[in-house]
Amino acid sequence: MSKQNIVAISRTKNWPDFGQPRFKVFTARQLDQIPQLQKLSAERRFEMEVVARVLPFRVNEYVINELIDWGNVPDDPIFQLTIPQRDMLAPEHFNRVASAIIRGADRKTLDAVIREVRAELNPHPAGQMEDNIPTLNGERVEGLQHKYRETVLFFPSSGQVCHSYCTFCFRWAQFVGDKELKIAAKETHQLQAYLRAHPEVTDVLVTGGDPLVMKTRNLRAYLEPLLGEAFSHVKTIRIGTKSLTFWPQRFVTDDDADDLLALFEEIQGAGKHLALMAHYNHWQELEPAIAREAIRRVRATGAQIRSQGPLLAHINDDANIWARLWRTQVGLGIIPYYMFVERDTGARNYFEVPLIKAWQIYRDAIQKVSGIGRTARGPSMSAHPGKVEIQGVTEIQGEKAIVLRMIQGRNSDWVQRPFFARYDANATWLDHLQPAFGEEKFFFEQ
Repeated sequence: MSKQNIVAISRTKNWPDFGQPRFKVFTARQLDQIPQLQKLSAERRFEMEVVARVLPFRVNEYVINELIDWGNVPDDPIFQLTIPQRDMLAPEHFNRVASAIIRGADRKTLDAVIREVRAELNPHPAGQMEDNIPTLNGERVEGLQHKYRETVLFFPSSGQVCHSYCTFCFRWAQFVGDKELKIAAKETHQLQAYLRAHPEVTDVLVTGGDPLVMKTRNLRAYLEPLLGEAFSHVKTIRIGTKSLTFWPQRFVTDDDADDLLALFEEIQGAGKHLALMAHYNHWQELEPAIAREAIRRVRATGAQIRSQGPLLAHINDDANIWARLWRTQVGLGIIPYYMFVERDTGARNYFEVPLIKAWQIYRDAIQKVSGIGRTARGPSMSAHPGKVEIQGVTEIQGEKAIVLRMIQGRNSDWVQRPFFARYDANATWLDHLQPAFGEEKFFFEQ
């Protein structure tokens, strides 16, 4: 029996009837239309409004009704993941925006205050705008990022939104409506032209936003051209997505769900490896039956699912949460891939965890899973020079130091280079660290 027939059977098997729910989303303008929020105090709802004016807010009914435990609010992790909280803004930023709203500032004045606050939140960290956007024939290719030699990131213009927004998102600037802050491809041929000129690229990561908000026909228009002989050097197509938990209906009951799975099969039939880089933050996201059915259907096409997500205060800064998440994922056939450190942007002060604590959580969690679950790398900082992994704490000749390693780098010669930083229990990012053992600079700064 052919693989296509096996997959077709797996789709039509007598699985539970999930119905065809309508996708309904709430944005900052509809905060007061979410019934569950009406049970909260007026003060807390005003705080949410203030934060949602600065950081993007978007949540859908599935997340509200199926993922959030409203009996555990405000501590519920998915509530924290999707609903604005006052302390996601620094006090001075919150007060600046709240004061403008309370005194009835006109739209122009309020927008100016909001722009000022956003500019102070490091909207594009790690050189995303300055150093990651490549050039072709002397012109910037605005819809791409090329930081690491083998991998190009592609931002299709119609995929720069998500089914719901994460409150910690390091790409929050994509979603606030400011064209100067947005990265998006204007035309389909930009990616193709760039790849023809760069045969060293083996991986294309389609990202956003979430590319799977697009209809399959639109996604197909971007991906099918890459299956031809002209792009034989592209071996892997990755799709960065959180739709497996924020809208699993995309793979199960949406009108073009089967067409999407057929596209996945087509990509692999052309000799490409397809990997869904799935964003997971808590095991709670994997509990609904439809989320598990979505995973089953994707895996039935032969596509691989790899999981990644940051370590976040208020959501998952606990080794038991990560261990359960990884064990659950392995049981469902998902490969744990990365534990990230919360980036230095947006609501970072609310979510960040000291690097040493992050390493301790990672270490404790890894010890609680079998070897097959220890594929998760981290804690990893996606910093300007590259992906920097915290490997532990040591003492050499009486000096305590943090051991780090470059997993990936702008310069490929940096990859797998170990290095040391002075012990600092409070540091939360690479630029907080100083070289150990009398060195003046880290090797990548020289």
